[in-house]
Amino acid sequence: MDYYQLLGVSKNASEKELKSAFKKKAMEHHPDKGGDANTFQQINEAYQNLSDPQKRQMYDQFGTVDPQPQGGPGFQNFHFTTDGFQGNININDIMSQFGFGGFGQRPMANQDITIGCKITLGEVYKGKNVIATYRLNNGQEQTVDIKVPPGVVSGDKIKYGGMGQRDINGIPPGDLYVQIQVTGEKDWQVNGMDIMTEKKVSVLDLMTGTLVNIITPEGRNIKLTLPKGTQPNTVFNVTGKGLPNRRTGHQGNIHVRIIGTVPKNLDSDDISLIEQIRRKN
Repeated sequence: MDYYQLLGVSKNASEKELKSAFKKKAMEHHPDKGGDANTFQQINEAYQNLSDPQKRQMYDQFGTVDPQPQGGPGFQNFHFTTDGFQGNININDIMSQFGFGGFGQRPMANQDITIGCKITLGEVYKGKNVIATYRLNNGQEQTVDIKVPPGVVSGDKIKYGGMGQRDINGIPPGDLYVQIQVTGEKDWQVNGMDIMTEKKVSVLDLMTGTLVNIITPEGRNIKLTLPKGTQPNTVFNVTGKGLPNRRTGHQGNIHVRIIGTVPKNLDSDDISLIEQIRRKN
């Protein structure tokens, strides 16, 4: 048996060339892929001996790794069974180093891919469809139609089976995961499914009472009635108008903090009137 001929390499082959040749031959003759078990055994034996510098030197000099072979050159330490090699080397360990399983083992899957998808607070209410492009290790571009359902939160992942890496032929491709990132919007803060904003109102309107409009990230117009004497920093709650939760089907709440502002253009009559009010209180 000529080890170099089995692997299809020259006697001057480097360690890298040996490893590449073994991987190619092993995948070609793997019994789980319809190859011949005896040929696969010989390929494995050839690689194990040639990848060991001492054994390779002995083989190059004597044509065997055992000057006194028993039962044939190169086989004295190995016994082939359906479970792999018994003795110094286990074929399943060898095969796992190259990304696929040994005899009777399920082949390892190709790697999964994770890409990001940003959505706004408004899109959390309605969901979003977006076409995304990503690149595989082999340079091939892939396109996916991402359908983001309403009610997602940052960190949620959407799985697309079989759309990941496919470096190793004959093994199922990996999966694609789309990780959601909810981006903030101007003037709005998020706390779970609740959202909060601030509304500036003149202190004069706070004293007399007024009606204010709040435009939500969803685009809805909510009217808040502020009673007479509303204090600055008062928080008004709007129940059930916050972010939707796709798991429970419920919606969070909206919190509006009132910020009192002082008019800038006051004349003497305005100031006099305010002084009268202050003396009464």
